[in-house]
Amino acid sequence: MPTTDDTQQEKAARQLVERLRQAGHTAFWAGGCVRDKLLGRPPRDIDIATNAVPDSILEIFPHASAVGKSFGVMIVPCHGFHFETATFRQDHGYQDGRHPTSITFSTPEDDAARRDFTINAMFFDPLTGTIHDFVNGRADLAAHCIRCVGDPDLRFAEDHLRLLRAVRFATTLDFALDPATEAAIIRHAPSIAQISMERIRDEFTRTLLEAHRPGQALRMLDNLGLLSVFLPEVSALKHQAQPPEFHPEGDVLTHTVMMLDAMDTRTPTLAYAILLHDIGKPGTAFHDGQRLRFHGHAEHGARLTESILRRLRLPNKVIADVTACVGRHMRFMDVQKMRRSTLRQLVGSPTFETELELHRLDCLSSNGLMDNHRFVCETRDSFAKEPVLPDPWINGRDLIGLGVKAGPAMGNLLKTAYERQLEGLFPDRGSLLADIACELKPEEN
Repeated sequence: MPTTDDTQQEKAARQLVERLRQAGHTAFWAGGCVRDKLLGRPPRDIDIATNAVPDSILEIFPHASAVGKSFGVMIVPCHGFHFETATFRQDHGYQDGRHPTSITFSTPEDDAARRDFTINAMFFDPLTGTIHDFVNGRADLAAHCIRCVGDPDLRFAEDHLRLLRAVRFATTLDFALDPATEAAIIRHAPSIAQISMERIRDEFTRTLLEAHRPGQALRMLDNLGLLSVFLPEVSALKHQAQPPEFHPEGDVLTHTVMMLDAMDTRTPTLAYAILLHDIGKPGTAFHDGQRLRFHGHAEHGARLTESILRRLRLPNKVIADVTACVGRHMRFMDVQKMRRSTLRQLVGSPTFETELELHRLDCLSSNGLMDNHRFVCETRDSFAKEPVLPDPWINGRDLIGLGVKAGPAMGNLLKTAYERQLEGLFPDRGSLLADIACELKPEEN
């Protein structure tokens, strides 16, 4: 029955079910929305399962879209929302590790039996409040258990993406994997390579952003043999030792796990910057006779980061920002020695806030030394009442007027002029331009 706590989405989904019922059909809410409702969480989406076939759905909802008609799936608009509405079915003949080759329309019991995990295979009647559970999903929900419906080997052979979904559900709900399900994931882990990188990216990104402890989610992916398939460079970090005086926590993967678990505000840029900030260490590690060192690991890591993120098909803006964060993350070691102009450029960088948070988590998850972080925060605050990166006083036209020809020499002069401006060495544009004019060599005039 409707309640005053229902969201507008829930009210619309209930009305959709009512219209199907009025036309003589069976209809329920299905899948993840039922799980979330039983957990007391607002559902992200509400899916509808019904015995109405696609043509019947179109008769009742003429504006429905036949996005997956061959699989019995329609998108039905209702009061400003769009609901995936699917006919109860059985799936047959999976060939590509993702989609069935054919389906037959069937019963709610058969429909539940084809789904991935028991907690996602329940139906809810929004008109009576009845839960229809044919797979003991409610018991697994109460036990905080992720269990495949039926034979886990069959479920993962049908759809390889379920391997990653199992980890996402376990880590976002803070549930445990059923032992038989876990063993089947390990057996089928290599098959995740057959899934498109876009699908892997979406599941993995959601896990990083939604898991209770994304670092432990990364560790679970590695222990199950999944991480080494789609991110072998990250899996390899567990083999890279670090000098204990700077990294008492252990190897690079342990350090990365700790940083991910310490994230507060989560964005794809920060999550991937943490994940990949030390990706260059294995390729640059050497022992100088005193301790392990990783000269140039940030620069090498930036090159690897761009390649990895392009392989994952992330948006270009995310790739550029994460690559910049990785390539510059060691700058914070030298902030207390930087000139004020250099600090202004650091603080004025478009990725500065992400870089600052990356540095904070890096320190907290290693030696715990926060002096440089505090210094940068104080410097940032001191710039708060003035433009961090003001417009340059001197431009190319000014230098042409002084007889400087376009080319590298002009670029160097513009850079010098801007640094002196940021240092506050001259009170105004005129005095700075006069100083530049005095320094020009005769051959440049």
